[in-house]
Parts: sequence; C-alpha cells; structure tokens
Amino acid sequence: MRDIAITAVILSLVPLIFWRPHVGILLWTWIGLMSPHRLTYGWAFSFPFAQIVAICTLIVLPFTKYRHRFPWGPIPVTLMLLMIWMTITSLYALNDPDTVFFNWSKAMKIHAMLLVTMVLIRGRKQIDQLIWVIVLSIGFYGVKGGVWTVLTGSRGIVWGPPRSYIEGNNELALALVMLIPLMYYLYQTATKRWIRWVLMFSMVSCGFSILGSHSRGAFLAVIAGAMFLALKSRRKAVTAIVVTIGLAGMIAVMPGAWVDRMESIQNYEADSSSQARLYSWKTMWNLALDRPIVGGGFDTAAPIIYQRYAPDPTGPVYSSHSIYFQALSEHGFPGLFLFILFGYLIWRHAKRLGAESAERPGLEWVGTLMRMVQVSLLGFAVGGAFLGLLHYDLPYYLATLVVLAAATVQEEQTARAIVPPPTRAAAAQT
Repeated sequence: MRDIAITAVILSLVPLIFWRPHVGILLWTWIGLMSPHRLTYGWAFSFPFAQIVAICTLIVLPFTKYRHRFPWGPIPVTLMLLMIWMTITSLYALNDPDTVFFNWSKAMKIHAMLLVTMVLIRGRKQIDQLIWVIVLSIGFYGVKGGVWTVLTGSRGIVWGPPRSYIEGNNELALALVMLIPLMYYLYQTATKRWIRWVLMFSMVSCGFSILGSHSRGAFLAVIAGAMFLALKSRRKAVTAIVVTIGLAGMIAVMPGAWVDRMESIQNYEADSSSQARLYSWKTMWNLALDRPIVGGGFDTAAPIIYQRYAPDPTGPVYSSHSIYFQALSEHGFPGLFLFILFGYLIWRHAKRLGAESAERPGLEWVGTLMRMVQVSLLGFAVGGAFLGLLHYDLPYYLATLVVLAAATVQEEQTARAIVPPPTRAAAAQT
C-alpha cells in the first residue's frame, strides 16, 4: 500500500515540472532529503524516482521562460572547482572502480542539481518553498523521533531513513542540528499563529530527537549552535536565558544512561568509540601523507585502504568519522582546502548579506535567514568534525540559500533601478 501511495504522489507531481520547472527542484529536494521511498517495503524502495524528476527538470530547463541568469560568484565557482577536483581524484582512486564511480556519480548528481537550483529558484516565495520542503523532509524524522523519545523515556536510539546519508543515529542528529535554525527562520517570519505553534512543537521535538540519538558530537554541536544563536539574536540576553532553560529542561528528563554517555566525552581514552575515531583519523592522515595531492578517491573506508595505511593492517575498518579527515583522505590537501574555502565563503557571504539586509525595509527576512544559515553552518562544522558527512546534501543547500538570497536581492535592486520615476503629469493623473 505504501509503495502505491508514494508512487502515486510523486508521479502525479511530475507533470507539474513542465508547467513550473522549479517544482522539479522541490521534488528532487524532497526525495533526496526525506527518501520517502525508503519507507516502503516493496518495489518502490529502489525505484529511481529522483532520476525521473531530474531528467524531466533538465529537459525543461533549456526551454522554460522561468529560467534565470546563473548567479556567478565565489560560492558557485568554488563548488564547481570542488566537483572538478573530485572528478580528478576519482581517476586515481585506490578503491574498487565500481564503488568509486557509484559514489562519484551520487555526489555529482547532488551538486549538479544544486547548480540547476540556482537557475530555477528566485524570489522570497520560492526560497521559502524550498526551505519548507527541506524542513518537512528531515523534520518528519525529527518530530517522529522526538515524540518517540519522550513517550519511551529514551529507552532506545533514534535512527534515520534506511540506505540514506542520515540512516545512522549520529548522522540524523547532526542533520537535525542544522535543520532547527531553518525551522526558527520560518517561525520568525510566519504570519499565522497556528504555523508558529506547529514550528515551536517541531523544534522542541527535534531537540528531543537529537538527545534521543545519544550522539555526543551532535550534543556538542547543539551547545555551539545555541550559544551562537544567542549571540546573533536581537535580544541576546532573553534568547540566551530561554535557550539555556529549554536545553536544561530537556536534559533533565533524559535517563541516567544518556548522561553517562555524554560524560564519557571527558574520558575519551577509555571509550571504545572515541578510540575508533582516533584510529581512523591516524589511518586517514597516513593516507594523506602518502598521497597528498589526489588522496585515495571516494570511499576510503575500505579494507584496501586500511591494509596499507592503518596503524594495525590486520585491524578493523572504520569510516572516516570526520568531514575534514574525509575530505583530506579522499581528495588530498587540495580537496580539503577547497572544502574549507567553500565553508568560509558561505559564512562570509551570509554574514555580509545579513548585515546589509537586516535594516532595509522589505529585506528583513534575508537578514534573519542569513543568521540562521550561519547557525546551521556552525553546527555542521562542529558536529561534522566527528562524522563522515562530507557529501551530504543539506550543507550544500545552505550554500544554495545564500546564493539564491543574494541573487534575489541583486535582481530586485536592478529592477527598481531601471524603472524610471513617475513624471509630474503621471503623478497628477494618479
């Protein structure tokens, strides 16, 4: 039944792409971030819905009148350079060619569609639609997991959708850390009270879901994000007090086992999970020193890598456990540089655009959105230090939101500049 329902919903929306191409972007985002077909148990589980949506969108792209000029700038150019460099490192990869090609094609599809997004999405209405799709897609798992955590007393661990980037408890928790600021943006800009109440409930539920994941990295990211949110708020003291009380209240209802796990951060020498991370990082560092330019290519969490570079060649194989070590080991020092540069450019442009728009009439929403993008990015930078989510969609959507907001502001300013002021005769007639 689920297979039929999901298929019917997606395929019924596909024809709308030929009417309004940005619908294809919204569909692609929903399928990519939520993976609704992974909630089925039959043939729909592996059906290529995203591929169908992408093909239809690309077919319409050259012919639609709703296509906008590509917003050239440091962020899109750096993303393209990152794509090119990932392609080059894939040619020198150490892993199995089929595995490398699978991971390369998956990453390229994500980034290519983000470039298409920069052409098809424009204006506050469409940007908000994109944010709503992002929030609803990942928020579904956050609200469900948060309610489950409260009702069961966190006697289990919250997991994400199967066979997705956020299937693991740690990965889902970090995605929710990045999502809550976007929820807060929608809360701040919503005009209907019931929507604000729903968003408030969703943010609290996602908070419980993060705690219910028992992820220590996400917990550190929550603290960092909460502190920065208070600093970026207009009413810093009030926000700091509310956030502190809210976070303390949620922690107070968590069981003792959760508290013990969070306290293990201080005793990482005796924690097997922490030692596995250190072991993995040493392996990735050894690989980078041996192949500093091209790295090992996609998916360095492989036996062939650990047999050559691990401190113990006969030991277990772990994932990179860090976006930074993942970028370094897969794509060498140039890849790590491009990745860090990409994040820096997102931060800098969000800060500048937010400051310029905050006090301008009609652009207050841009200032709010840019501050929340910074909070999300900080959460990813902190929590991602312990997780291998280099190729996960959501951080790149943050970059896209900055680009889209900047392009929208610039195009609106240009449009106003070329419209001549009304003459006295025209003013008198009106």
